[in-house]
Amino acid sequence: MTTPSRLQLPPGDWNSLLDGLCARFPRIDRLQWESRFARGRIQDAQGRALAPDMPWQVGLEIRYFREVADEPVIPFEENILHCDAHLLVADKPHFLPTAPAGAFVRQTLLARLVERTGNVDLVPLHRLDRLTAGLVLFSTQPQTRDAYQRLFRERRIEKTYEALAPALPDLRFPLERHSRLQPGDPFFRMAEVPGEPNALTRIEVIDAHGPVWRYRLAPESGRKHQLRVHMAALGAPILGDEFYPQLHVRPERAAEPPLQLLAQALAFDDPLTGQRRSFRSTRTLCVPG
Repeated sequence: MTTPSRLQLPPGDWNSLLDGLCARFPRIDRLQWESRFARGRIQDAQGRALAPDMPWQVGLEIRYFREVADEPVIPFEENILHCDAHLLVADKPHFLPTAPAGAFVRQTLLARLVERTGNVDLVPLHRLDRLTAGLVLFSTQPQTRDAYQRLFRERRIEKTYEALAPALPDLRFPLERHSRLQPGDPFFRMAEVPGEPNALTRIEVIDAHGPVWRYRLAPESGRKHQLRVHMAALGAPILGDEFYPQLHVRPERAAEPPLQLLAQALAFDDPLTGQRRSFRSTRTLCVPG
């Protein structure tokens, strides 16, 4: 079972729900929409199957299930480290997306966990890049979700990462990297630009032996690709990073190296109980052979 997407029907003069969805999503073939209707995968907000010839009703909320033909199978397994009435903590492997996007629907951490637990109310409270491994915190129920989401909005959660990157013997550690990040070119990359900083990372050295060092990274903010950009800007791009400092295009079907970045630990004061809670990944990083 996959988590449905939701859509509130916008204004339009289509004669039927099928016609409107085909117009709204022109990249999805009409036959595929007809198949979804036939299999009950277009539903109202209560989960009841809708008919394709139903009139288009502006403002109606529908649920539909994204499907990807020939979705790649990701042969790496997630682990559930903790689960209670309010939270689930998962340990994500490299290469597995956190939530459905692009070419991945069922092969995502969220879809796998919904299938394993049977809990369709699971929602990730934050996200990791597909190439980053480590801890992801999920809300297990809507009633207490906002209390935990506020931890991230108000930056009251301590996030610790580990990374492998080239040695920086000429710099003094620990250090802080402040900069302003905004979308770069191409659109999926971020770039440091002049202006008031909106990203801060604290960087320490854990192991300084050899040409590759092990670093501890603590982001104060949560900008897209922040850790990757900051390490590359210091002259030590994280091993396996094909986006920074330059975009590298791999030959077709070439093996994708794992990005040596791990979301290692999360710690916070529980907003419901006040209890101090901390979680640590069981995964480790290693220099690719």
